Amino acid sequence: MRSKWCRAFPGVAEEVAHARHFVAALLDGRGPVEDAVLVVSELATNAVRHSLSGSAGGWFLVVVCFGGDDLVRIEVVDQGGERVPHLCDVTSQEEGGRGLLLIASCAKDWGVKNWPDGRSVWAELAREGA
Repeated sequence: MRSKWCRAFPGVAEEVAHARHFVAALLDGRGPVEDAVLVVSELATNAVRHSLSGSAGGWFLVVVCFGGDDLVRIEVVDQGGERVPHLCDVTSQEEGGRGLLLIASCAKDWGVKNWPDGRSVWAELAREGA
């Protein structure tokens, strides 16, 4: 059975917690809650910090897709910006920048899709028992 859920959030740091609760409620009993919460937390935080979503009046969208292939896809759509999501060097002394490394370590796959007015960053997680 395939199903898709989405919800828009204002582009402020306080809304990241609401995005985590949204994802946790959807995955309760249906998927890897802890990994999904980690993924949405990192992606939503990146959207607010590093894209136009964090500007006055900005927003980000969280999309959760349950596929028939025993995967759950967590996607955050932001309003784009100059910085491009990328994996950081783990030896860097820079604070932060390890969110995508965390996502890559728990996801079966992840990626970035650019849109005319923004981008989406997604991760696919194996459903529990899959």
